[in-house]
Amino acid sequence: MQDQYVLALDQGTTSSHAMLFDRQGKVVSVVKEFQQIYSQAGWVEHDPQEIWSTQAGVAAEAVTRAGASAAAIAAVGITNQRETTIVWDRNTGRPVYNAIVWQDRRTASLCDEFKARGLEETVRAKTGLPIDAYFSATKIRWILDNVEGARDKARQGQLAFSTVDSWLIWNFTKHALHVTDITNASRTMLFDIHARRWNDDPLEALDIPRSMLPEVRTCSEVYGSTQGTVFASDVPLASIAGDQHAALFGQMCTDVGMVKNTYGTGCFLVVNTGFLVVNTGETPIESRNNLVTTIAWQIGDKVNYALEGSIFIAGAVVQWLRDGLGLIRRASEIETLARGVPHSDGVYLVPAFAGLGAPHWNARARGTMFGVTRGTSSGHIARAALDSIAYQSLDVLRAMESDSGIRIAQLRVDGGACENDLLMQFQADILGVDAVRPRVAETTALGAAYLAGLAIGYWQDIDELKSQWQLDRRFTLAMDAQQVESCVAG
Repeated sequence: MQDQYVLALDQGTTSSHAMLFDRQGKVVSVVKEFQQIYSQAGWVEHDPQEIWSTQAGVAAEAVTRAGASAAAIAAVGITNQRETTIVWDRNTGRPVYNAIVWQDRRTASLCDEFKARGLEETVRAKTGLPIDAYFSATKIRWILDNVEGARDKARQGQLAFSTVDSWLIWNFTKHALHVTDITNASRTMLFDIHARRWNDDPLEALDIPRSMLPEVRTCSEVYGSTQGTVFASDVPLASIAGDQHAALFGQMCTDVGMVKNTYGTGCFLVVNTGFLVVNTGETPIESRNNLVTTIAWQIGDKVNYALEGSIFIAGAVVQWLRDGLGLIRRASEIETLARGVPHSDGVYLVPAFAGLGAPHWNARARGTMFGVTRGTSSGHIARAALDSIAYQSLDVLRAMESDSGIRIAQLRVDGGACENDLLMQFQADILGVDAVRPRVAETTALGAAYLAGLAIGYWQDIDELKSQWQLDRRFTLAMDAQQVESCVAG
């Protein structure tokens, strides 16, 4: 395998990304954005066929750009936007409706109904999740209720549900495999994370036929091959992990208490809470502070659990400044604009454009700006927008420390917004912990590559992978305590 590569496919909320890795790191990266569909207020959709075509396209282009052939690809790893829901017809292979994206809030009222029936404690105890429109379950129910003929077809076993990972696998294998991994399953609100199987209680409550669900597999194994769909020869499909799980692994947060924060469209703070070895009787940490108890990954017979705080709007607030307000032309201009002022001058932005995630879980909250005066400039608004990402992370980190009993000493950061030095410095100041940025910032794709490589022996073990992690920059506390206290109090 000396001359071979691992291909990581990172199917995100706004783009499809393909990266080739050799044993030491990144070789080639190709990204293609796709359409965001906002048909009503609070609704967010994607075209599943466009997801597939863009992901297949960048996969082929990455291999071509590297001057490689399919024979040089040792394995493919897949990581994906989680909770986004696709339902398709098994006979035709075509979706019955657009993909309903994780940000979509159309099922908030349905979630309220199920909370009123007293189901939240039962659902949280088994799935680790609150009842919320964020997760896949109520999205499936909406499709069955609102697409003509869908429920009848589902009862006849003709419809399949998937998160984006299994939609890609289905297409790569020419409709031969309907599988997902344990991390994506754990984000549906339909999966028992303790027994590690589909949970009948929410399936019955939501009237979702079990026949719609994919087979659940580990994160690092050979599921099948590409069946000539993209490459001239078949390539092993050897890993699946939801994006935040892959990023946690790519950051090599493999020890208990290690934390990473991914600054993407949303912001996702995850702490490793330890291993569960099958049949040992150990259990994951149940959150008392509205965090999500989730499965981090499964390799072989070992399941790693984590606590996660999901923040719905992080990097997307910069897109709003660009597309909604027109304050900047390119997202990269945000740092320059924000550096034009010494601070936000008392302006605070709450970017609840899609409700509030952890630890609030308020689907009906909406964006708000406070402290605006005649002296407020575009620079102050830009600064407040960046600050809002750090403040939301503070909420989650405090909840994490309370739940886990672990004093967080370091935050490993990744995602597009981690390249913003101003934000990273403010994050370190507000949290009071070092923000550590790795040399390879595309840790989501890297995690998928690592998991695929382990499955086929491209890398021997986790210790070999740990040796590859390299520091780019460490941001340490620079603000005095009184100023930090004043900012947080405001």
